[in-house]
Amino acid sequence: MAPGEKIKAKIKKNLPVTGPQAPTIKELMRWYCLNTNTHGCRRIVVSRGRLRRLLWIGFTLTAVALILWQCALLVFSFYTVSVSIKVHFRKLDFPAVTICNINPYKYSAVRNLLADLEQETREALKSLYGFPESRRRREAESWSSVLEGMQPRFSDRIPLLIFDQYEKGKARDFFTGRKRKVDGRIIHKASNVMHIESKQVVGFQLCSNDTSNCATYTFSSGINAIQEWYKLHYMNIMAQVPLEKKINMSYSAEELLVTCFFDGVSCDARNFTLFHHPMHGNCYTFNNRENETILSTSMGGSEYGLQVILYINEEEYNPFLVSSTGAKVIIHRQDEYPFVEDVGTEIETAMVTSIGMHLTESFKLSEPYSQCTEDGSDVPIRNIYNAAYSLQICLHSCFQTKMVEKCGCAQYSQPLPPAANYCNYQQHPNWMYCYYQLHRAFVQEELGCQSVCKEACSFKEWTLTTSLAQWPSVVSEKWLLPVLTWDQGRQINKKLNKTDLAKLLIFYKDLNQRSIMESPANSIEMLLSNFGGQLGLWMSCSVVCVIEIIEVFFIDFFSIIARRQWQKAKEWWARKQAPPCPEAPRSPQGQDNPALDIDNDLPTFNSALHLPPALGTQVPGTPPPKYNTLRLERAFSNQLTDTQMLDEL
Repeated sequence: MAPGEKIKAKIKKNLPVTGPQAPTIKELMRWYCLNTNTHGCRRIVVSRGRLRRLLWIGFTLTAVALILWQCALLVFSFYTVSVSIKVHFRKLDFPAVTICNINPYKYSAVRNLLADLEQETREALKSLYGFPESRRRREAESWSSVLEGMQPRFSDRIPLLIFDQYEKGKARDFFTGRKRKVDGRIIHKASNVMHIESKQVVGFQLCSNDTSNCATYTFSSGINAIQEWYKLHYMNIMAQVPLEKKINMSYSAEELLVTCFFDGVSCDARNFTLFHHPMHGNCYTFNNRENETILSTSMGGSEYGLQVILYINEEEYNPFLVSSTGAKVIIHRQDEYPFVEDVGTEIETAMVTSIGMHLTESFKLSEPYSQCTEDGSDVPIRNIYNAAYSLQICLHSCFQTKMVEKCGCAQYSQPLPPAANYCNYQQHPNWMYCYYQLHRAFVQEELGCQSVCKEACSFKEWTLTTSLAQWPSVVSEKWLLPVLTWDQGRQINKKLNKTDLAKLLIFYKDLNQRSIMESPANSIEMLLSNFGGQLGLWMSCSVVCVIEIIEVFFIDFFSIIARRQWQKAKEWWARKQAPPCPEAPRSPQGQDNPALDIDNDLPTFNSALHLPPALGTQVPGTPPPKYNTLRLERAFSNQLTDTQMLDEL
């Protein structure tokens, strides 16, 4: 080794190794405390006295805890939002308005399809309430007279039953009058409990395919029970009718709309778009997205909104399907599906209904601030509606998809999923039991739809203020009704009366649009600035100090541990690979010498001469000659020869 390398190795061996190359964690921590810019850590090392050192340790740990607490609060506040409300005064787009008659189809057009069902419904009312006979006469008549001339078809599939409080587990059939045993659960629809409290209630029983599982649904009122029973059979019948035929059986736009005005300009049926709803028949949408331009209004007030007079035609109402008269109106966006049954506003006949609107537009922040969705693309539910995403669309799509999976068919009141058919008991005999069980699970949030569906991040909402007034007045109806009858003479052949008409006014109360917008409470820049303020306040740190902490405590700390473990692994491997050391031969002991077995006394000089030599020993011989002495003697003899020659001369 060169002299320079020797000096360098000696200096390196004698000087202490510090910093990231320190061999132990203790030396690394000491090096960090002496060289860091955070004053607390340095004072822990350089302070004299145990008390001062303990105080500085306490101060430093307290400061670190406060920093962590404040930074955690800053992180949590970063995911909060601030809400700002802005009010704009400008020209507003008019929303889409969908109008439906409460009665879906003309009674004269569907009477032939529903004749058997209505006959059994009337007989059920007669047997239960004695229409038109008195109750005393009904009690005297036998149940067999009720069944003369007819064979109940619908009651065989879903029997109507009368339950008595004093006869548990038994019920009386509407048509046969015989008592039958009721198995399975009894679900009281009125209060959603599993027992019956009233003395006598009406209901019906639904069973699965193998009739092993049954559920009986009871109602506190016979009206609700019969209407629900009628509605189930009605959906089953109408599900088998082609769509084109159902459109022809419902109301046309010319029949429904008598007069129309918008923003002071006359309009007619051509400004409305047909929308067929399974449970409400033909509905018509004003200012739909299919129009070339979206209409807007320039002023607030009833004079600048939509004004229509509707022909309700009460004579064509189905007496068992609907029990009220009027129409339903839904105000929605142009790309939004009109949920008539969920959010529809009912309009009374012989009244003018004024609906004032206030527009509110909301914008929410998506993740990580909330669980809303922009367009529904991140929701694992297929949208079966031809409309923009909304929470209602997701829930209904989820239920309809589950309906197809569990029951094998789709529920009639919602759109059809791809490659699915509406339920009817010709193809699916027990779909009603499956539907009721699935709907009950949906309401109790057992299907998982409520947890999967998300709210839309942006939406428009119209706050409605409704007011009513009698229309037409007693004075004006004398001339108004004859004029409207003349206008509708091409569509109807009867004289109009006030109960056949309804007037509707929809308008903006003012042109103030309220916008509710969410924005992050903190930005990234503000969050970093707050972090720096906390570090500087409690530890006098900067970003460089944070990087230094990361380097020492996360890189150097683990590198020392890794080096130590690697060294232990190398030593273990070296010991495993090294050959085993041979055992040293056993040295003979005194008792192993056979000569000593003669006598236990110590050997004498003569006996010691007869002892055998020790193993592995050499007998000393003649020592080697001293060659240096030989050389000297040779040199001395030569010197003598030279002396003799001189003497001779």
